Amino acid sequence: MKYLAQASYTAEAVSGLIKNPQNRGEAVRQVIEKLGGRLEGFWFSFGDYDVTLVFEMPDNVSAAAFSLAVSAGGALKSIKTTQLITVEEAMSALKKAAKSGYKPPKK
Repeated sequence: MKYLAQASYTAEAVSGLIKNPQNRGEAVRQVIEKLGGRLEGFWFSFGDYDVTLVFEMPDNVSAAAFSLAVSAGGALKSIKTTQLITVEEAMSALKKAAKSGYKPPKK
């Protein structure tokens, strides 16, 4: 299973990184691997989020454990984790949705 995570550092964490630059991607890689996953990419970014990463985990519980662990560290003011699905999975979901029988509320 693949996930996209976007996180924002606290002002204190950014200040610490400026004073003592660190490769946080390597620190994150170690945590993900310890939880049975694999880091595909880690980027610093600007805008709403300071870092963006794509990673694989064996299951949702492991992905949640990663999110909880990095949140508990106190360096992040926010983290958003999104499960990614393949185009093939999306196509299957669309076909299944077409057969679901769902009808929107009447106006």
